[in-house]
Amino acid sequence: MRFIPYFRQVFFLGAILYVGFVANAKSSRIDQLLATDNAKANAKAEGGPTKAAQKIGDLEFLRKTSIDLIGRIPTYEEIGQYQKWPASQRRAKLLDKLVSDPRFADRWTVYFADMLRIRSAATGGNALLAYLHKAIEENRPWDDLAREMISANGSTGKTPAVGFILGEEAEPMALAAATAQMFLGVQMFCAQCHNHPFDRWTQDDYYSFASFFTQVGRKRAADPRESIIYNRRSGETNHPVHKKPMPPKFLGGDAPEIKSGQDRRVILSEWIASPENPFFARNLANLVWAHFFCQGIIEPVDDVRITNPASNPELLDELAKRFTEYNYDFKKLVRDVCNSRIYQLSSQPNETNADDTRNFARSHLRRMRAEILLDAISQVTNTKNKFQGLPLGARAVQIADGRVSNYFLTTFGRATRETVCSCEVKMEPNLSQALHLLNGEVANRRITQGNLVKKMIDEGKPPENILDDLYVRCLSRKPREPERANLLAAVNGDENKQAALEDAFWALLNSKEFIFNH
Repeated sequence: MRFIPYFRQVFFLGAILYVGFVANAKSSRIDQLLATDNAKANAKAEGGPTKAAQKIGDLEFLRKTSIDLIGRIPTYEEIGQYQKWPASQRRAKLLDKLVSDPRFADRWTVYFADMLRIRSAATGGNALLAYLHKAIEENRPWDDLAREMISANGSTGKTPAVGFILGEEAEPMALAAATAQMFLGVQMFCAQCHNHPFDRWTQDDYYSFASFFTQVGRKRAADPRESIIYNRRSGETNHPVHKKPMPPKFLGGDAPEIKSGQDRRVILSEWIASPENPFFARNLANLVWAHFFCQGIIEPVDDVRITNPASNPELLDELAKRFTEYNYDFKKLVRDVCNSRIYQLSSQPNETNADDTRNFARSHLRRMRAEILLDAISQVTNTKNKFQGLPLGARAVQIADGRVSNYFLTTFGRATRETVCSCEVKMEPNLSQALHLLNGEVANRRITQGNLVKKMIDEGKPPENILDDLYVRCLSRKPREPERANLLAAVNGDENKQAALEDAFWALLNSKEFIFNH
């Protein structure tokens, strides 16, 4: 592979222009709440009101939602099918199709597996990952999943949900912190040693919450590869200062009445997954929102506290209310967000919203996470991945173990799943990533391995048709006329047409329009 400076300037260093698309849509409750919030912010701003960006076009919506919902770039065939649907029904039909796609579960399993610290190397990790994948695929209500994982008893082989307990080594303090952070969005670590300096949580709150897990027992099963989690029916958590046992108490709530020998985790799980709990639905709604908008309504998403308020509390309350009303239907929540006009705004700023970072007046460019980007490169180059413990052709999103990685995934910030913190997934672009795509073996070697350009040349396709194919394959659109003219001039002026077209392919893989979702 040789590199032509002109291509590097045009495709990699040059800015990609996005063409906005305006469409009429009935404003939803979500959009109304955002408009109200923006108006409040604009009333205080100088220089006039902020105007929302234009809506993206149909093909941009297809690419954006395909990456967000199933972690894939749409194919030629999928684009053709999409364009045959009536324009007025196109986007809604696409969302129904994507949430029913088997790859929807792949995409969202890796998202929640990071937070649950699912690792195949940990006891029960593989079983828990399969359990989570199946639950998402079947669209089981999220309150059921929360109850099962928090209160699970039994062996890893028969009750895969115990993998959540085993992932924290069945240790009360770790389980309390992980449960609060994953299911409530609350960080409790500070309160283990002292009263939280920036929130209402005290040491009493911490050790009373940890008392729900004090009676968790763990033992080896007949199969040495498995462990059993059970209720020991005894055991207390003592306060480190006054050394007295701390009775179990819900965070920010009451101390429940617990009979002797009763499984405390069952009582906790019922409270966590109930409508009376002020954190559960808001936390899941915030996590989903953050996936689509690059930041939560509360940000960071796992640090809910008084001193870190929601940027739009009315919007978060509305999302949580909806999620609760339709019985924690995860796919319906996803459709609600993607159907909103806000999600469909362009990332192309106008002169009034260029500096807006919290009012969601426009979409923000989001680099594809490591696994999705590697899978996308494999997809468009028609090559296969090989990861430790997985068959040839497996997708990177299917890797269970956070410690199984390669240089590409590490460079692009794949989570190792050592902590519950959402910050483990690194989404910020950096120089190492750019250099790896420019000079590393992934883009160059995959183009050669897939041999797509040569195959198209051998089929007799002219350069302009090959360029169209590469553009649609990578960017879900055909080249614009200035792009087509410049590229064709460069390709036709080169004796080695295959090398020139492969350079164009390489440049597309390095373009911001390919690497980022927008």
